[in-house]
Order: sequence, then C-alpha cells, then structure tokens
Amino acid sequence: MPGTSGPFDVNAARAQRLESLGLKWEFEVDGESFSLPTEIPRRSAQTLTSLGDDDLDGLLALLLGEEQYKRLCEHDLSVQDVAAILNAYGEATGLSVGEG
Repeated sequence: MPGTSGPFDVNAARAQRLESLGLKWEFEVDGESFSLPTEIPRRSAQTLTSLGDDDLDGLLALLLGEEQYKRLCEHDLSVQDVAAILNAYGEATGLSVGEG
C-alpha cells in the first residue's frame, strides 16, 4: 500500500501515548489531588458500557477506585464540575467518557 511502511504497531503507539501522558491523568479539587488512568483495560470497558449515560457516580467510582472516590465525595461538586473533569480527561487521553 502506498504511504505505509508496515502494519500499525500497537505497542509503539501505546509507548508513545504513555510517554506523553504518563500512567495517570491528574486533577485537583480544593487543593486535593486525584488521578485517573490514562489507559483503561479492555476488560474494564465492558463495565463502563454497562453504566447508564447519566451514571456519573458509577463512572467516577470505576475510574478513581474506592479510596479516591470516597475522598472526592467529601467535596461539594456540581454536575457541571464533574462534566468539566470528564471532558478535560477525555480531551487529554482521547477517551470519550460521560457523553450521552
């Protein structure tokens, strides 16, 4: 095929993505730091798809893990705050999350 130098190398693409983003994407609320994974294992995607489009708590609990989710719930966040976090996360990582 013209313009191609071989098959798409998934490992090389992953390495490049992780090099530019790191293993975690971080955000801060009221001076407290939280992190989300830059990559979601394919097995976890099935759990993600089982969540309803409006299940922001379920999505955050899955992505953050139990300890971070409990800490985040201690903050007074609006739906718009959560949407802003998820939008920024999606833009940085190339994942579409929380859209419905």
